Amino acid sequence: MTTTIQKHQRRRGKAISVRRRIRDVSGRARMSVFRSLANISVQIIDDVKGHTLASASSQEKDLRAALKGMNKTDAAKKVGALVAERAKRAGVAKVAFDRGAYKYHGRVKALADGAREAGLEF
Repeated sequence: MTTTIQKHQRRRGKAISVRRRIRDVSGRARMSVFRSLANISVQIIDDVKGHTLASASSQEKDLRAALKGMNKTDAAKKVGALVAERAKRAGVAKVAFDRGAYKYHGRVKALADGAREAGLEF
């Protein structure tokens, strides 16, 4: 039987593996995704300086009213479009997509598609 600690270690190992592959794509900011049961958030991070350049979340007051009544996948797509707009304002055009330990499916894929449609390249 798998314990909770083993599950967390396995998930952390997957996230580290994804970041290791992303590190090889030098010169790009990292687009990091966090997905909880109810919400999704994303950050554009400059790993060289250690600064967050842009971020968006489904929990923001401005966005919460617009997401009312939407399913979580559609909300993720809106969050992706919003972070792409904010990244453009910050001068970021190309990023490396960091999905963490999450599968590229469902809400994570919708967020990526929303960001691509808004003009972010990855």
